Amino acid sequence: MKVLSLDTSNRQLTVAILDDNQILATETTTVHQKHAEYLLPIIDELMKKVDLIPSDLQRVVVADGPGSYTGIRIATATAKTLAYTLEIELVGVSSLQTLALNIKQEGSLVMPIFDARNNNVFSGLYEIKNGIPENVLEDCHTDFDKWLDRIDSKDKTVYAVGTDAPHFEDALKKKFDDKVIFTDSFDNLPQAARLGLYGQTLEPVKDIHAFVPRYLRLTKAEADWKQNHPGEEVTSYVEKVN
Repeated sequence: MKVLSLDTSNRQLTVAILDDNQILATETTTVHQKHAEYLLPIIDELMKKVDLIPSDLQRVVVADGPGSYTGIRIATATAKTLAYTLEIELVGVSSLQTLALNIKQEGSLVMPIFDARNNNVFSGLYEIKNGIPENVLEDCHTDFDKWLDRIDSKDKTVYAVGTDAPHFEDALKKKFDDKVIFTDSFDNLPQAARLGLYGQTLEPVKDIHAFVPRYLRLTKAEADWKQNHPGEEVTSYVEKVN
């Protein structure tokens, strides 16, 4: 199976092309966040390097959030467009689980962390079983202190993963003491190749048009609407003009 995988959830942009378990090409950039400008040219360049054309692809795997609103939309819109126009399979994987794929220590807990500002985070808790991170506590957007209160590590090693994890180092060490491990710079980055390998084991989405990002919190437009319409049931965010 020839697979294109991509993740633009946050500052990093990572793309890979695989043929079953063989990684044909991959590229990861961390120095800018111009994903709308660079994503398609990188995909095109990698496809040319491995002598493939779009119709050769059979599946596209995308990290579908949480993370940056703009970044998630760019990745999911690109993946949906390719899947629809090429009539190929589409698979979505949590952007947090994508990071957790970097850890292979069996039985360990993995906590990927995205800083959402003001002591809020996007995070989830995973346990490595047979080399795969399985969800223990669902991905969420939450206050970090409240998040730590929910976690009982049962004295297992906890890997704090992500470039934002060091922002919470003091709280994590206070909670887990010497059982918390902060990963190196490579494992703190999403790797599209690992995403693509994992994505081949999952069932594709049944309805490409219904596929949406995992924002895990309201967009600004939604939050503003709720603030201006207290107590109203949400049926549409479009204002009616009389």
